[in-house]
Amino acid sequence: MPDRTSGLLPPEVAGLLDREWRLLVAGKLTPAARGRTYARVSPYTESVIAHVPDGDAGDVDAAARAAADARAPWRETPAAERARMVLALADAIEAHGEELALLDTADAGSPITNSRFDVATALAQLRLFAGLALELKGTTVPASTGLHVTVREPAGVVARIVPYNHPLMFACKIAAPLVAGNPTILKPPDAAPLSALRLAELAAGIFPPGVLSVVVGDGPAVPDALVRHRHVRRIGFIGSEPTGRAIQRAAAETGVKDVSLELGGKNAMVVFGDADLRAAAEGAVSGMNFTWSGQSCGSNSRLLVQREIHDELVEQVVRIIEGRRIGDPFDERTEQGTMINRAQYDKSLAYIDLAVSEGATVVTGGGRPAGLDHGLFVAPTVFTGVHPSSRIAQEEVFGPLLSVIPFDDEAEAVRIANGVPYGLTASVWTADVSRAHRVAHAFEAGFVWINGSSRHFPNVPFGGVKGSGVGREESLEELLGYTELKAINVLF
Repeated sequence: MPDRTSGLLPPEVAGLLDREWRLLVAGKLTPAARGRTYARVSPYTESVIAHVPDGDAGDVDAAARAAADARAPWRETPAAERARMVLALADAIEAHGEELALLDTADAGSPITNSRFDVATALAQLRLFAGLALELKGTTVPASTGLHVTVREPAGVVARIVPYNHPLMFACKIAAPLVAGNPTILKPPDAAPLSALRLAELAAGIFPPGVLSVVVGDGPAVPDALVRHRHVRRIGFIGSEPTGRAIQRAAAETGVKDVSLELGGKNAMVVFGDADLRAAAEGAVSGMNFTWSGQSCGSNSRLLVQREIHDELVEQVVRIIEGRRIGDPFDERTEQGTMINRAQYDKSLAYIDLAVSEGATVVTGGGRPAGLDHGLFVAPTVFTGVHPSSRIAQEEVFGPLLSVIPFDDEAEAVRIANGVPYGLTASVWTADVSRAHRVAHAFEAGFVWINGSSRHFPNVPFGGVKGSGVGREESLEELLGYTELKAINVLF
């Protein structure tokens, strides 16, 4: 039973947690094969809130075998019918949206308003891919007097491995592979699995057995077994760059598999002296994703500011940050919640000490917020005096730490922006249209804003270059990425 002695969870949340959590394997809701569970500790209450199945390679094998059995009938199911089932799942999620949001807030410490936004985003993604189902089409090629056509076929059994920062939203990344005709095994984050396990319950009666499985376990055993399993042909991963490289290695050791990776970032927001400083300050704060305590691969954790406006922009950013509310994630007024777990909490605090040791100055934040005696909270922190080559400016922290770096001219700004191993997002703020497009094209990044930050848009491809990954998501490109192209030549 969950430990709720702290009394910090709303009663309706305590009721949602008091259940038997199960995996979804071969169309059945089931405990882990060996009967093991592990404890989920809330980053807000710092107490055990649930015991969830601790799956292992045996559960993965059962799910993969069921998926292999389902492969032929699922690929022969018309795309429109597959889309109908995905829409049915979206309807079920919408009907249970508030409980799913509450589970994410309890499990991951995300503010409730943010968790509701994630539910809405998940619904939009499910419905987007269902609507794109009939775009799974080929072409004709006038290569000779014969008939030459291409067709798109499902890639095969898919492993979808997702992170903890948007648990329900990322769990719904099953949409593209399912619509494309692939039986899919979802591996939720072991640090925040509850909404995905509830999703499994909602999906159990919608899809044929084996088409969707949900398997989680404490530690690397489940994802490693998934990546290496002989039946898994396609892997879609979202997470850290070191783990992405490990997945590439493991996949290569066990076969020729198609792997897409949406990895980390050390993203630059570049502000020139002619920019709208008030809008840029607001963009720097929203783009840093402090709402998620900076736990976002797309966060603009490096704020590059033309020297002439440096002090004024820093002052405005600090004023906005210090007016934000951090605390109880179930409070509708809260604008920033907790870190996901003790390891990430300690990592953020360690990087604050590291930045100071490297010569940076803390202008706001710098540790645990005053007045919060429980919960894994780290105050939104801004550093000045950061050198572009320092560790705080080069390494992804995945915490609420913003580094401000001055520059003198456009060439220097681009050089600093591109001078990291990552290339996920970037933004440029200026009133000069020509410079805006010049800098946007010069960025080594896969997703760029001009006079904007943070926002994603329907069917606009998202993904990175360099250490930030391979492949694109949130778009038709993602859907097609779960297919293989076949050429058929008819000779007369």
